[in-house]
Amino acid sequence: MTHPESGAVSTGDDPEADGGPDRSPAVANPRRALAVVIGVVFIDLVGFGIVIPILPFYVRSFGVSDAFIGLLAASYSLAQFLAAPTLGRLSDRIGRRPVLLASLATAGVAWVTFGYAGAAGARFGPVAALAVLFASRTLAGAMGGNIAAAQAYVADITPRDRRAGALGLVGASFALGFVFGPAIGGLLAADAVVARADALLPAFVPATAYSIPSFAAAGMSLLAVLVGFAFLEEPTRTRPAGDAEGSRGRRTTAIGQFRDALASASLRPLTVAYFVVAVAFAGVQVMFIPYVADAFGYDATAAAFLLTYVGVLGAINQGVLVGRLSRVVPSRTLVAVGSVVLGVALAAIPATGLVDRVAGGVALGGPGWLTLPLVALLAALAALSLGNALVNVSLATLVSASADDADQGAAFGVTQGASSLGRTVGPPLMAVLYTVAVASPFLIGALLLAPVAIAFARSAD
Repeated sequence: MTHPESGAVSTGDDPEADGGPDRSPAVANPRRALAVVIGVVFIDLVGFGIVIPILPFYVRSFGVSDAFIGLLAASYSLAQFLAAPTLGRLSDRIGRRPVLLASLATAGVAWVTFGYAGAAGARFGPVAALAVLFASRTLAGAMGGNIAAAQAYVADITPRDRRAGALGLVGASFALGFVFGPAIGGLLAADAVVARADALLPAFVPATAYSIPSFAAAGMSLLAVLVGFAFLEEPTRTRPAGDAEGSRGRRTTAIGQFRDALASASLRPLTVAYFVVAVAFAGVQVMFIPYVADAFGYDATAAAFLLTYVGVLGAINQGVLVGRLSRVVPSRTLVAVGSVVLGVALAAIPATGLVDRVAGGVALGGPGWLTLPLVALLAALAALSLGNALVNVSLATLVSASADDADQGAAFGVTQGASSLGRTVGPPLMAVLYTVAVASPFLIGALLLAPVAIAFARSAD
C-alpha cells in the first residue's frame, strides 16, 4: 500500500484482496442510495441519448460536410477525457454529491445552448451555429465526466465483494439510457410533436425537430438534479472529503493523474486496457449503421431496432449476468474471456453480410424479413453485448479494487478519461479505415483486443 498523501493507488499483487467487505456502511441505507445513484445516471443517460438521432441531421441542416459530425462526436469525448480525472479527484476532495449535482445542472445548460444553435445559425450564419454546437457539445462532454464520481459513489457504498454487481447495475443504467433515449428523441422530432410545441412555446423559444429534443435532454438533466438533491446522500469515507492532510501534495492536473496511474503497477494495465478497448469498439460505434445500410440495405428505422436489441441485451448482461459470474469467477479472468468474445463478435460482424453466398441462399421459412444473414447478425450482436459487458464491468471492478477507499474517484476518473481518449481517437481512425475496406474497422478492432485478452489471462494465473 502506498502512503495516502502520495496520491498514488495501491500496488499490491492482489488488488481484489485489498480491503474487504467488513466495514461500516458509508450511508444509512446502502440499497436506497444505490438505487438513487443508478436512477440519476439513468435519467442523465436518457437525456444524452435523446439527441443521438438528431445529431447528424442537425449538422447537415447547416449545409456543411459530414466530417463535422465526426468532429462533433470527438469534441464530446475529448472534453470528457480531460474532465473525468478532474471531476473524479474533485469528488474525492469535496464529496460525490456536490460534484454530481453541479455537473448535471451544467449539462442542462449545455443542452439548452445546443437547442439554440439553429437560431444562432438563422441570425448569424452557419459558422456561428457550428460554434454554438461545438461549445455546447464540449461543455456537455466535460460534464459527462461525472461518471467517475458516480462509479466512485457506488464503490463507497458497496463492499468490495459486491462491487462487480453494483457497478454492473451502473452499466445497465447506461444501456437502458441508450435504449430509451434515442426512441424518445425520435418521437420528439416528429412533425406533429414539433407543431404542437410551436403552438405552446413562447416566441423566443425555437421549436424545431432539433431544438425540442435538445430541450428535453436539458429537462432530463434538471430532473436528475432534483432527484439527486432530494434523495442522494453523501457517503462517509475512510478519509473525510476535503481533508487537507490527505489532499496535500496531490497532482491535480489530468496529465499528472495519468502519470500517477501509469506509474502504478496495479492501475497501469487497467488504464491501458480502457483505452485499447475504447479504440477497438469505436468501429462498431461509428460504422455499424453504415455497414448494415451498405450490406443489408437497412434504413435508419431498421438500424434503430438493432441498436435497441443490443441495448436490451446489454442491460441484462451488465445488470444481472456479470454480477453473478463475478461471484464465482475472478475479474481478471472475466476480462480475458470477455475480450475474446468481443473480438470474435467484431470479426464476425462483417462476415454476416456474406452468409447468403456461403449458404447458397438457404431459406429459413417464416416471415420474409427473417433471413439467414439477419440471424447471423443477431447472434454476432448478442456475443458483442456479452463480451462488452464482461470487459467493462470487470475492468471497473478491478479499478475499484486497485485504489484506496479515499482515492476511488481519482482512479475512476483516470480510467474513464482513458476510455474517453480512446473514443476520441477511435472514431475518425475507424471511419477512414471503412472507406478503404468495409471489414477493416471490425477486424482491426478484433486484433487490438488480442493483447488485452493475453495480458489479463496471464495475470489471472
